[in-house]
Amino acid sequence: MKTTKPALRADFSGGLELPPLRTTLTAYYRLTKPRVVAVMLLTAVVGMLLASEQAIPWNALLWGTIGIGMAAGAAAAVNHVVDNRIDRHMIRTRARPLPQGELSPAHALAFAFVLGSAGLALLAIAVNPLTAWLTFASVIGYAVIYSAFLKRATPQNITIGGLAGAAPPLLGWTAVTNQVSPESLLLVLIIFAWTPPHFWALAIHKRDEYANAGVPMLPVTHGNAFTRLQIVLYTLLLVLTTLLPFLYGSSGLIYLAGVTLLNMEQLRRVALLFGDNRQAPLALFRYSITYVMLLFVILLLDHYL
Repeated sequence: MKTTKPALRADFSGGLELPPLRTTLTAYYRLTKPRVVAVMLLTAVVGMLLASEQAIPWNALLWGTIGIGMAAGAAAAVNHVVDNRIDRHMIRTRARPLPQGELSPAHALAFAFVLGSAGLALLAIAVNPLTAWLTFASVIGYAVIYSAFLKRATPQNITIGGLAGAAPPLLGWTAVTNQVSPESLLLVLIIFAWTPPHFWALAIHKRDEYANAGVPMLPVTHGNAFTRLQIVLYTLLLVLTTLLPFLYGSSGLIYLAGVTLLNMEQLRRVALLFGDNRQAPLALFRYSITYVMLLFVILLLDHYL
């Protein structure tokens, strides 16, 4: 699809009219995928709060949240550049800044480098080096290993690349404790198990668009029936994984009751994939976002109550 590039427009006097500053700033802001980063920061902050029975250090909460958010936004900007060609072929993404010509790929990469470098430096100086290094590894995992390689190389891209997206609660934990503990790894494992059903539901809904863009998502390479089976299996894994904090002793009955209700609704929505409702995959995708947010809120309530 041919797109226009409104970055520079000729005026009647023969000069060049630059876009309004607000439009440019909005385009850079959208590069960071703020809604996705907001969910990641929620899990990171909950990781911080769960890491200590006492009040957490203000520098970990403030600078840790800002630094992790900046690094996540930088990784998202790189993803925009890498997926620029794909985004042009998908209805869901073709209104993004790069396909619309609001920003150039070079400017987006420069923005990502500055934002990511500043975020990592902030973490290293104001929080601790361990959190900075782990954040750097997650950025490389998402922006390079997943976005530039795995997404185009294998239908298991989400499964393998999901580990990078599962890092925020661990980063929040290490920002407070400066160490990796079993409890923090359980939080990572929950998001890791949650990721495939979440994205494969969307992939079923957008199967034709992914096929048109040449992305080997699981429904494209193996069909919807096989993908639905994989969603069922990973959802069962998710249910078992979410029980681990209670079984390990790091959470109590409030968490167990809350996560049981969330899992019952998750299983109900997965079952709807096998019916005639063509909107069931999209409904599961949307619910899974609510699911992970509520799960971490319940973890936090259990911790303090």
